[in-house]
Amino acid sequence: MDPIILFFVLGVILGVSKSEVRLPSQIYDFISILLLLSIGLKGGIELAKQPFSTMLPQILMVLAIGFILPIIAFPILKYFGKFKRADAASIAAHYGSVSVGTFAVSLAYLNTREIFYEEYMALFVVVLEIPAILIGIILAKGISKETKWGKVTHEVFLGKGVALMVGGLLVGYLAGPTGVQSIAPLFFDLFKGILALFLLEMGLITASQLSSLKKYGFFLLGFGIIMPIVFGSLGVIIGSQLMGLSLGGTVVLGTLTASASYIAVPAAMRISVPEANPTLSLTASLGITFPFNIMIGIPLYLRIANSTQNIFGA
Repeated sequence: MDPIILFFVLGVILGVSKSEVRLPSQIYDFISILLLLSIGLKGGIELAKQPFSTMLPQILMVLAIGFILPIIAFPILKYFGKFKRADAASIAAHYGSVSVGTFAVSLAYLNTREIFYEEYMALFVVVLEIPAILIGIILAKGISKETKWGKVTHEVFLGKGVALMVGGLLVGYLAGPTGVQSIAPLFFDLFKGILALFLLEMGLITASQLSSLKKYGFFLLGFGIIMPIVFGSLGVIIGSQLMGLSLGGTVVLGTLTASASYIAVPAAMRISVPEANPTLSLTASLGITFPFNIMIGIPLYLRIANSTQNIFGA
Protein backbone atom coordinates (compact mmCIF):
# COMPACT_ATOMS: atom_id res chain seq x y z
CA MET A 1 0.00 0.00 0.00
CA ASP A 2 1.21 3.49 -0.85
CA PRO A 3 2.72 5.19 2.22
CA ILE A 4 0.52 8.26 1.78
CA ILE A 5 -2.55 6.03 2.23
CA LEU A 6 -0.93 4.50 5.31
CA PHE A 7 -0.61 8.02 6.75
CA PHE A 8 -4.38 8.38 6.35
CA VAL A 9 -4.97 5.01 8.03
CA LEU A 10 -2.63 6.08 10.84
CA GLY A 11 -4.67 9.25 11.31
CA VAL A 12 -7.93 7.27 11.52
CA ILE A 13 -6.44 4.84 14.05
CA LEU A 14 -5.09 7.67 16.19
CA GLY A 15 -8.42 9.51 15.99
CA VAL A 16 -10.53 6.48 16.89
CA SER A 17 -8.22 5.64 19.80
CA LYS A 18 -8.64 9.21 21.16
CA SER A 19 -4.96 10.02 20.74
CA GLU A 20 -3.82 13.57 21.52
CA VAL A 21 -2.05 13.78 18.14
CA ARG A 22 -3.30 16.71 16.11
CA LEU A 23 -1.61 19.02 13.64
CA PRO A 24 -1.65 22.65 14.85
CA SER A 25 -4.20 24.64 12.83
CA GLN A 26 -1.46 26.92 11.46
CA ILE A 27 0.53 23.93 10.20
CA TYR A 28 -2.56 22.39 8.60
CA ASP A 29 -3.39 25.70 6.88
CA PHE A 30 0.19 25.95 5.62
CA ILE A 31 0.11 22.39 4.25
CA SER A 32 -3.25 23.05 2.56
CA ILE A 33 -1.87 26.19 0.91
CA LEU A 34 1.21 24.33 -0.38
CA LEU A 35 -0.95 21.50 -1.69
CA LEU A 36 -3.38 23.78 -3.55
CA LEU A 37 -0.60 25.92 -5.04
CA SER A 38 1.39 22.84 -6.11
CA ILE A 39 -1.60 21.42 -7.98
CA GLY A 40 -2.33 24.79 -9.56
CA LEU A 41 1.28 25.37 -10.65
CA LYS A 42 1.52 21.97 -12.35
CA GLY A 43 -1.76 22.54 -14.14
CA GLY A 44 -0.80 26.05 -15.23
CA ILE A 45 2.50 24.90 -16.74
CA GLU A 46 0.75 22.26 -18.82
CA LEU A 47 -2.12 24.61 -19.68
CA ALA A 48 0.37 26.99 -21.33
CA LYS A 49 1.18 24.23 -23.84
CA GLN A 50 -2.46 23.78 -24.92
CA PRO A 51 -4.30 26.04 -27.41
CA PHE A 52 -7.41 27.29 -25.62
CA SER A 53 -9.61 26.50 -28.63
CA THR A 54 -8.78 22.79 -28.36
CA MET A 55 -9.61 22.76 -24.66
CA LEU A 56 -12.90 24.67 -24.81
CA PRO A 57 -15.06 21.62 -25.71
CA GLN A 58 -13.57 19.69 -22.78
CA ILE A 59 -14.15 22.61 -20.40
CA LEU A 60 -17.79 22.91 -21.50
CA MET A 61 -18.31 19.17 -21.07
CA VAL A 62 -16.85 19.21 -17.56
CA LEU A 63 -19.01 22.24 -16.75
CA ALA A 64 -22.08 20.30 -17.89
CA ILE A 65 -21.06 17.39 -15.64
CA GLY A 66 -20.97 19.81 -12.70
CA PHE A 67 -24.59 20.78 -13.34
CA ILE A 68 -25.85 17.24 -13.95
CA LEU A 69 -24.36 15.35 -10.97
CA PRO A 70 -26.22 17.21 -8.17
CA ILE A 71 -29.46 16.99 -10.17
CA ILE A 72 -29.06 13.20 -10.25
CA ALA A 73 -28.21 12.97 -6.53
CA PHE A 74 -30.97 15.27 -5.25
CA PRO A 75 -34.08 13.10 -5.91
CA ILE A 76 -32.30 10.01 -4.55
CA LEU A 77 -31.61 11.82 -1.29
CA LYS A 78 -35.03 13.46 -1.04
CA TYR A 79 -37.33 10.61 -2.05
CA PHE A 80 -35.37 7.49 -1.11
CA GLY A 81 -33.32 8.92 1.77
CA LYS A 82 -36.29 10.95 3.07
CA PHE A 83 -34.05 13.94 3.79
CA LYS A 84 -35.50 17.42 4.11
CA ARG A 85 -35.27 19.49 0.94
CA ALA A 86 -32.48 21.71 2.27
CA ASP A 87 -30.42 18.75 3.49
CA ALA A 88 -30.90 16.81 0.24
CA ALA A 89 -29.86 19.84 -1.80
CA SER A 90 -26.81 20.47 0.36
CA ILE A 91 -25.57 16.87 0.19
CA ALA A 92 -26.24 16.81 -3.57
CA ALA A 93 -24.12 19.95 -4.00
CA HIS A 94 -21.26 18.31 -2.08
CA TYR A 95 -21.37 15.32 -4.43
CA GLY A 96 -21.59 17.48 -7.53
CA SER A 97 -18.42 19.28 -6.48
CA VAL A 98 -14.92 17.85 -5.94
CA SER A 99 -12.40 16.94 -3.26
CA VAL A 100 -8.98 18.49 -3.80
CA GLY A 101 -7.47 15.97 -1.39
CA THR A 102 -8.84 13.02 -3.38
CA PHE A 103 -7.61 14.65 -6.60
CA ALA A 104 -4.11 15.00 -5.14
CA VAL A 105 -4.08 11.35 -4.07
CA SER A 106 -5.12 10.26 -7.57
CA LEU A 107 -2.17 12.16 -9.07
CA ALA A 108 0.23 10.58 -6.59
CA TYR A 109 -1.26 7.14 -7.33
CA LEU A 110 -0.75 7.55 -11.09
CA ASN A 111 2.74 9.02 -10.68
CA THR A 112 3.81 6.06 -8.54
CA ARG A 113 2.66 3.68 -11.28
CA GLU A 114 4.12 5.87 -14.06
CA ILE A 115 0.75 6.23 -15.77
CA PHE A 116 0.55 9.33 -17.97
CA TYR A 117 -2.24 11.87 -17.39
CA GLU A 118 -2.94 15.35 -18.72
CA GLU A 119 -1.40 17.83 -16.27
CA TYR A 120 -4.07 20.44 -17.02
CA MET A 121 -6.64 18.33 -15.13
CA ALA A 122 -6.27 20.83 -12.26
CA LEU A 123 -8.31 23.23 -14.37
CA PHE A 124 -11.25 20.82 -14.21
CA VAL A 125 -11.13 20.89 -10.40
CA VAL A 126 -11.89 24.61 -10.52
CA VAL A 127 -14.55 24.19 -13.23
CA LEU A 128 -16.42 21.52 -11.22
CA GLU A 129 -16.52 23.56 -8.00
CA ILE A 130 -18.82 26.29 -9.28
CA PRO A 131 -21.93 24.74 -10.95
CA ALA A 132 -22.60 22.30 -8.11
CA ILE A 133 -22.88 25.14 -5.59
CA LEU A 134 -25.27 27.10 -7.81
CA ILE A 135 -27.48 24.05 -8.46
CA GLY A 136 -27.45 23.16 -4.75
CA ILE A 137 -28.77 26.61 -3.83
CA ILE A 138 -31.46 26.50 -6.53
CA LEU A 139 -32.56 23.00 -5.48
CA ALA A 140 -32.86 24.16 -1.87
CA LYS A 141 -34.59 27.49 -2.39
CA GLY A 142 -35.37 28.04 -6.04
CA ILE A 143 -34.28 31.33 -7.56
CA SER A 144 -34.98 33.61 -4.61
CA LYS A 145 -34.33 37.29 -3.96
CA GLU A 146 -33.38 36.32 -0.42
CA THR A 147 -30.34 34.39 -1.60
CA LYS A 148 -27.17 36.31 -0.77
CA TRP A 149 -25.62 35.90 -4.21
CA GLY A 150 -22.90 38.46 -3.52
CA LYS A 151 -21.60 36.53 -0.51
CA VAL A 152 -21.95 33.23 -2.35
CA THR A 153 -19.97 34.55 -5.32
CA HIS A 154 -17.28 35.84 -2.99
CA GLU A 155 -17.06 32.46 -1.23
CA VAL A 156 -17.00 30.50 -4.50
CA PHE A 157 -14.33 32.54 -6.28
CA LEU A 158 -12.33 33.94 -3.38
CA GLY A 159 -12.56 31.06 -0.92
CA LYS A 160 -9.21 29.47 -0.11
CA GLY A 161 -9.57 26.42 -2.34
CA VAL A 162 -10.53 28.06 -5.63
CA ALA A 163 -8.49 31.25 -5.12
CA LEU A 164 -5.22 29.45 -4.42
CA MET A 165 -5.67 26.89 -7.18
CA VAL A 166 -6.59 29.54 -9.75
CA GLY A 167 -3.67 31.64 -8.51
CA GLY A 168 -1.32 28.69 -8.93
CA LEU A 169 -2.70 28.05 -12.42
CA LEU A 170 -2.04 31.65 -13.43
CA VAL A 171 1.49 31.67 -11.99
CA GLY A 172 2.35 28.38 -13.68
CA TYR A 173 0.78 29.54 -16.95
CA LEU A 174 2.65 32.87 -16.99
CA ALA A 175 5.99 31.62 -15.65
CA GLY A 176 6.17 28.40 -17.65
CA PRO A 177 8.43 25.41 -16.92
CA THR A 178 11.63 27.45 -16.86
CA GLY A 179 10.26 30.17 -14.61
CA VAL A 180 9.13 27.82 -11.83
CA GLN A 181 12.38 25.85 -11.62
CA SER A 182 13.62 27.96 -8.70
CA ILE A 183 10.60 27.04 -6.56
CA ALA A 184 10.26 23.45 -7.78
CA PRO A 185 12.05 21.91 -4.73
CA LEU A 186 9.33 23.21 -2.40
CA PHE A 187 6.22 22.77 -4.53
CA PHE A 188 7.08 19.73 -6.67
CA ASP A 189 9.84 17.69 -5.02
CA LEU A 190 8.13 17.68 -1.61
CA PHE A 191 4.62 17.12 -2.97
CA LYS A 192 4.17 13.56 -1.67
CA GLY A 193 5.54 14.48 1.77
CA ILE A 194 3.14 17.42 1.99
CA LEU A 195 0.29 15.16 0.86
CA ALA A 196 1.21 12.55 3.51
CA LEU A 197 0.90 15.13 6.31
CA PHE A 198 -2.36 16.39 4.82
CA LEU A 199 -3.78 12.85 4.82
CA LEU A 200 -2.65 12.28 8.40
CA GLU A 201 -4.83 15.22 9.44
CA MET A 202 -7.66 14.04 7.15
CA GLY A 203 -7.56 10.68 8.92
CA LEU A 204 -7.93 12.38 12.29
CA ILE A 205 -10.85 14.47 11.01
CA THR A 206 -12.51 11.44 9.39
CA ALA A 207 -12.37 9.55 12.69
CA SER A 208 -14.28 12.40 14.33
CA GLN A 209 -17.11 12.01 11.78
CA LEU A 210 -17.55 8.24 12.16
CA SER A 211 -19.71 8.51 15.27
CA SER A 212 -22.38 10.31 13.22
CA LEU A 213 -23.03 7.11 11.26
CA LYS A 214 -24.82 5.64 14.28
CA LYS A 215 -27.29 8.50 14.20
CA TYR A 216 -27.92 8.80 10.46
CA GLY A 217 -28.10 5.13 9.59
CA PHE A 218 -27.17 2.86 6.76
CA PHE A 219 -28.68 4.93 3.94
CA LEU A 220 -25.95 7.57 4.24
CA LEU A 221 -23.33 4.81 4.35
CA GLY A 222 -24.72 3.19 1.21
CA PHE A 223 -25.10 6.52 -0.57
CA GLY A 224 -21.52 7.54 0.30
CA ILE A 225 -20.16 4.38 -1.32
CA ILE A 226 -22.55 3.60 -4.20
CA MET A 227 -22.84 7.16 -5.51
CA PRO A 228 -19.06 7.58 -6.01
CA ILE A 229 -18.96 4.30 -7.96
CA VAL A 230 -21.83 5.45 -10.20
CA PHE A 231 -20.47 8.97 -10.70
CA GLY A 232 -16.90 7.70 -11.07
CA SER A 233 -17.95 5.22 -13.77
CA LEU A 234 -19.82 8.01 -15.56
CA GLY A 235 -16.74 10.23 -15.44
CA VAL A 236 -14.55 7.43 -16.80
CA ILE A 237 -16.88 6.78 -19.74
CA ILE A 238 -17.17 10.50 -20.57
CA GLY A 239 -13.42 11.04 -20.26
CA SER A 240 -12.55 8.05 -22.41
CA GLN A 241 -15.23 8.13 -25.06
CA LEU A 242 -16.34 11.77 -25.35
CA MET A 243 -13.29 13.80 -24.29
CA GLY A 244 -10.52 11.61 -25.67
CA LEU A 245 -8.44 11.67 -22.49
CA SER A 246 -5.53 9.33 -21.86
CA LEU A 247 -5.91 6.37 -19.52
CA GLY A 248 -4.53 8.41 -16.63
CA GLY A 249 -6.63 11.45 -17.51
CA THR A 250 -9.71 9.26 -17.64
CA VAL A 251 -8.93 7.92 -14.15
CA VAL A 252 -8.45 11.46 -12.80
CA LEU A 253 -11.76 12.65 -14.28
CA GLY A 254 -13.49 9.57 -12.84
CA THR A 255 -11.95 10.38 -9.46
CA LEU A 256 -13.13 13.99 -9.68
CA THR A 257 -16.71 13.04 -10.51
CA ALA A 258 -16.66 10.39 -7.76
CA SER A 259 -15.36 12.72 -5.05
CA ALA A 260 -17.33 15.02 -2.76
CA SER A 261 -16.37 18.46 -1.51
CA TYR A 262 -15.57 19.17 2.13
CA ILE A 263 -14.07 22.67 1.77
CA ALA A 264 -15.72 25.01 -0.76
CA VAL A 265 -19.28 23.67 -0.73
CA PRO A 266 -19.72 23.57 3.08
CA ALA A 267 -18.71 27.22 3.27
CA ALA A 268 -21.09 28.24 0.48
CA MET A 269 -23.99 26.20 1.88
CA ARG A 270 -23.44 27.74 5.32
CA ILE A 271 -24.04 31.18 3.79
CA SER A 272 -26.89 30.37 1.40
CA VAL A 273 -28.68 27.39 3.00
CA PRO A 274 -28.10 27.84 6.74
CA GLU A 275 -31.05 25.59 7.57
CA ALA A 276 -29.23 22.56 6.11
CA ASN A 277 -27.52 20.30 8.64
CA PRO A 278 -23.76 20.41 7.85
CA THR A 279 -23.09 17.24 9.86
CA LEU A 280 -25.02 15.17 7.30
CA SER A 281 -22.94 16.45 4.38
CA LEU A 282 -19.59 16.17 6.13
CA THR A 283 -20.37 12.70 7.49
CA ALA A 284 -21.11 11.50 3.96
CA SER A 285 -18.35 13.34 2.08
CA LEU A 286 -15.52 13.21 4.61
CA GLY A 287 -16.48 10.28 6.84
CA ILE A 288 -17.48 7.84 4.08
CA THR A 289 -16.69 8.89 0.50
CA PHE A 290 -13.22 10.35 1.08
CA PRO A 291 -11.74 7.22 2.73
CA PHE A 292 -13.57 4.95 0.26
CA ASN A 293 -12.12 6.80 -2.73
CA ILE A 294 -8.51 6.98 -1.59
CA MET A 295 -8.37 3.36 -0.38
CA ILE A 296 -10.64 1.54 -2.85
CA GLY A 297 -12.14 3.97 -5.36
CA ILE A 298 -9.08 5.19 -7.27
CA PRO A 299 -7.77 1.67 -8.04
CA LEU A 300 -11.35 0.73 -8.97
CA TYR A 301 -11.66 3.64 -11.43
CA LEU A 302 -8.37 2.55 -13.03
CA ARG A 303 -9.83 -0.94 -13.54
CA ILE A 304 -13.03 0.54 -14.99
CA ALA A 305 -10.96 2.78 -17.31
CA ASN A 306 -8.96 -0.23 -18.53
CA SER A 307 -12.15 -2.22 -19.08
CA THR A 308 -13.74 0.71 -20.94
CA GLN A 309 -10.78 0.94 -23.28
CA ASN A 310 -10.88 -2.80 -23.90
CA ILE A 311 -14.61 -2.71 -24.67
CA PHE A 312 -14.82 0.46 -26.75
CA GLY A 313 -11.22 0.66 -27.93
CA ALA A 314 -8.54 3.18 -26.94
